[in-house]
Amino acid sequence: QFTTQEYYQKYLGLSDKDCTETLIASNILHVPASRVEDLLARKKKAYAVLAATEGQIIDGVRPFLKMLADHKVSLAICSGALLAEIEATLNRAGLGSTFPVIVSADQVSTGKPDPEGFLLTLRRLNETNGPVRADECVVVEDSHWGLEAARAAGMHTLAVTNSYPVDQLAMADRVVKRLDEVTYEDLVGLCSASVQP
Repeated sequence: QFTTQEYYQKYLGLSDKDCTETLIASNILHVPASRVEDLLARKKKAYAVLAATEGQIIDGVRPFLKMLADHKVSLAICSGALLAEIEATLNRAGLGSTFPVIVSADQVSTGKPDPEGFLLTLRRLNETNGPVRADECVVVEDSHWGLEAARAAGMHTLAVTNSYPVDQLAMADRVVKRLDEVTYEDLVGLCSASVQP
């Protein structure tokens, strides 16, 4: 047992596997490591039910995605969630075909804050959409783990405060409350700045 606040502070940005293993190693979750795969399978089933009945897209995302589509911006998802969970959420929201590239927790060996996922996403974007450099990418994140990973990958960062307050996302190049506050010109401006280490 731990509080919602503890979850947000310590575990939200981790993949399911990393979170479970961290809880076991911290002696918070008292199960043998041999049960991790079973726990992940059970969580996947529970999530599928919730995504089908309660999943919602965060306010401001749809207008933001429309603005990006209007400007023909290449889109991808790099998430600590499992591919089946991401696809279920997108399909329920009617956004299944919006993201030609999706990189999920089950496609990388190391989750955020390691940059592996973002680097794989960039490689796949280059395979599908032509050449793009890391410093031409703006990563939208809601956790410091994701921001750290994006920075380590050499990408620009835009944080949205749907999970954490501004002070915990201060390392981002820009922090907003809602994505529909962001214009195309804002994104171009982010990309014209140097990537902060």
